[in-house]
Amino acid sequence: MEKIKYIFSSLLIVITLFNVSIAQNKNTTKSDSVKKGIDSMRNSNLENETKGMLISDSLRVLDSIKMEGLKKELEKFKSSEDNLQKRQLLEEINKIKASDSIKRAVMKTKIDSLKSINPGVPVVLRYDTLFVIYNGVGSFSALDRANAISIKILSIAKKNDYDSTKLIVKKSAYTEIFYENTAILSLLNEDAIWNGTDEVSLANIYKDKINLSIHNYKNETSLTSWIIRAAKVLIILVLLIAVLKGISWINQKIRTKVKSLEGNVLKGFKIKTYQLLDPGKQVNAVLFLVKMIHWFLVLLSIYISLLLLFGVFPETKNIADTLLQYILNPVKKVVHGFISFIPNLFAIIVIVIITRYLIKFINYIGSEIANGNLTITGFYPDWTKPTISIIKVVLYAFMFIVIFPYLPGSDSPIFQGVSVFLGVLFSLGSTSAISNMIAGLVITYMRPFKIGDRVKIGDITGDVIEKGILVTRVRTIKNEDITIPNSTILAGHTTNFTTSSEDLGLILYTTITIGYDAPWKTVHELLINAAFSTNGIDTTKTPFVLQTSLDDFYVSYQINAYTNLASKQATIYSELHKNIQQKFNEAGVEIMSPHYKALRDGNLVTIPSNYLPKDYKTPDFNVKLNNE
Repeated sequence: MEKIKYIFSSLLIVITLFNVSIAQNKNTTKSDSVKKGIDSMRNSNLENETKGMLISDSLRVLDSIKMEGLKKELEKFKSSEDNLQKRQLLEEINKIKASDSIKRAVMKTKIDSLKSINPGVPVVLRYDTLFVIYNGVGSFSALDRANAISIKILSIAKKNDYDSTKLIVKKSAYTEIFYENTAILSLLNEDAIWNGTDEVSLANIYKDKINLSIHNYKNETSLTSWIIRAAKVLIILVLLIAVLKGISWINQKIRTKVKSLEGNVLKGFKIKTYQLLDPGKQVNAVLFLVKMIHWFLVLLSIYISLLLLFGVFPETKNIADTLLQYILNPVKKVVHGFISFIPNLFAIIVIVIITRYLIKFINYIGSEIANGNLTITGFYPDWTKPTISIIKVVLYAFMFIVIFPYLPGSDSPIFQGVSVFLGVLFSLGSTSAISNMIAGLVITYMRPFKIGDRVKIGDITGDVIEKGILVTRVRTIKNEDITIPNSTILAGHTTNFTTSSEDLGLILYTTITIGYDAPWKTVHELLINAAFSTNGIDTTKTPFVLQTSLDDFYVSYQINAYTNLASKQATIYSELHKNIQQKFNEAGVEIMSPHYKALRDGNLVTIPSNYLPKDYKTPDFNVKLNNE
């Protein structure tokens, strides 16, 4: 801890001294960046367009001078009766106005096309960008013009007797900003079009920005400001040392207290009867958490201190997000690559540490399962080794994919790495095992069934007893355990009998055929009574009968009844069929299923003999002629 404090204090001293050099070299740095930016602007097409607009602007000035002369001539004819001369002057003025509007529109169109390739040149006072110059004047390029304006503003800012009232805007052939008798800059019509306003308004905006920047410059370069900054730096250093000592003292107290709680408060951690952590391991886990919190607070304190220190100096306010790069700025050319990599290095270290401890935890759980100390329902000990290997491969692959964008020379964003990972995963889905795994994951989120549901998958009907990552197992009503690959389930259709039976009630239905001689109302009544007499049928919901067809020798009747016991369909159907036979035999109504055909004279009816009257006799066979 003492070494860290010593190193950090040294770095802070370097930062404080280095701010002075930054203040002196800020304009040079800005100028270098400006030169790099202007290189892309200086191509032949841009030069030609700029020259053309300068000629157009010069012509516009000549037109403006000519218009002023015409207006003066027009003033002479106000009291005159020579209307012809006045009309001619007005026509000339209107022509110039129309021409000016056309020229302005053409210039605006050209400027709009150049905005994407012309970044402009900033006018700066020390580190503060006031505004941007997009075009040159005469032989002065935009860069020359911006540098000249910056130098003039700096010379005015250095004056001890600066008076903001002497900073004024003058309008003549050009709109200009003056300080006393010194012209700071002249604004063309082209400048106004680049900024989407008129020349006078733009001049007033620039004047206010110049005035504000000069006031800020004087405040920031005064002796009082430097004394206040030095005091702030000293206070921040003292507070940082005090905070670091406080964090260290609290950390030692907490660690001592945690160790004293072993076996008393920290008695280990159990999952039912399994001892996941004994008291010693639980203490180590808590101490590790305390250690992580301690280092987090230390790093957070240092980071906040750096932010405050860089915030003290105006020259370093814009580099708070790149602290390490600017701390070592004197040797920037030597260690620039390493400094740029430091933020990524921290990310890599965090990812590696998290992955390492996660794998340790998985190894620990795997060894406990393999030794028989931990039992997980549905997970067999011989599965431990291959499962742990698969998890390790996935974790290491994922760790590499996450780390790869942080490595030097890697320009790939992290989402590209994740996309590659997913692409490889799905490309492997062509194999049956991976296909079943993916299908199992999809089925989990589709929720077509749950364990215990009565389902029909293809031509297999039974209760779901297991949902695995690769297969689903179904037990039929004959106690046959059938294993179905998940990919088969996903590719086919599944009927779930249980889902609707819980709320709406599952409808059981069966069809019988009755002769045309039996009244349909009687058949409906007998079928409904048979349903009500069946165990498992929901009596709170009335069964109903559908006449599904009128065939050659009989009518098809379908009885529909509700039940909440989807898993007992076979038993309910069997009892329903038995009750239908019972009710129809008792009522003396013949069931014509399967197809039954007989002559009514000389043949017994299909009703069992015990349901017939005691005096029943088989009818004689009679033949009657139509003419008798």
